Amino acid sequence: MITAAIPRPPVHGADDLPPLVRRARLQDAPGLHALSLAFIRSGALRPRSIDHYRAHAGEFLLASGRGRTGPLGCLALSDEGEGAAVLYNFCVARGSQGQGLGAVLLRAAFAEARGRSVRELFTATTGGAAVFRRYGFQPAAPGRAPAAWAGALDPARGSEVLVRRV
Repeated sequence: MITAAIPRPPVHGADDLPPLVRRARLQDAPGLHALSLAFIRSGALRPRSIDHYRAHAGEFLLASGRGRTGPLGCLALSDEGEGAAVLYNFCVARGSQGQGLGAVLLRAAFAEARGRSVRELFTATTGGAAVFRRYGFQPAAPGRAPAAWAGALDPARGSEVLVRRV
């Protein structure tokens, strides 16, 4: 007779569960700002005041861990008209990087963009564009991007403009 242990389902702690992604609300603005500050200080994100996060909270998707306070990651999706949108302020808390959270946020943004009938999604990065390229973004001339957004990019930051079909 052969005996084997019956496999038990793994026991998960709150940190092992998948992140929750939802649209940010006005009361999330302080957390979005706090999460973004480290990236603003490093030069990875453009400076934005807490007032920006308050005024544009509805553009943000926020990832949080179950049972945790404050956002673990965020990104914003801004409709720019004519089938174009801009993805901006994409960041994941240092301690949560490398765990797929950025991928979860990007996939949520792509689904949101499809739901809005967006055809092209633009972003700009000053760092390596590897994460964006893994998800289908390609370099684009700034003149191809929505004019108001592209015009607001600071040339001194050396941003690379990227685009992805949705």
